[in-house]
Amino acid sequence: MDKLDRIDRRILELLQKDARISIAELADAVGLSQTPCGRRIKQLEAKGLIAKQIVVLDQKKIGLPMSILVQISLDKQTKDKLKTFEDAVALIPEVMECYLITGSQSDYLLKVVTRDLDHYQQLLLDHLTVIEGVNSIITNFIMRQPINKTAYNLDHLSK
Repeated sequence: MDKLDRIDRRILELLQKDARISIAELADAVGLSQTPCGRRIKQLEAKGLIAKQIVVLDQKKIGLPMSILVQISLDKQTKDKLKTFEDAVALIPEVMECYLITGSQSDYLLKVVTRDLDHYQQLLLDHLTVIEGVNSIITNFIMRQPINKTAYNLDHLSK
């Protein structure tokens, strides 16, 4: 990973906070005119540093207040079993994140969002328990989320 200069790093920091910031506002904040600022953004995108720009919705206000961490163990960790599982959970809209993990008795950790407990129970019975190779499922209901970051610390990218 190449180190970034102060301006590129600041552009990334500001875009992480608000991807809808105008080029004019961004250019002003980093001390450039609009054209060079726009050019730098395009270069950061071309390098793959900016993967995508999204809007983060308020989970509760859109009617999905329940967040759940689901630990799943497979009967075997073969390439085929892992692919089968990953392909199956990719089709479940309520699965927001899926991690293949180590250091635990579980093979996967999923973050799932649902309307309520009944919705989760239906998802569990209709989708998760029927995936070939699933051996056990442990459900952890998130009570609250004291930290919820979407912006990465970029200090290590400084020249």
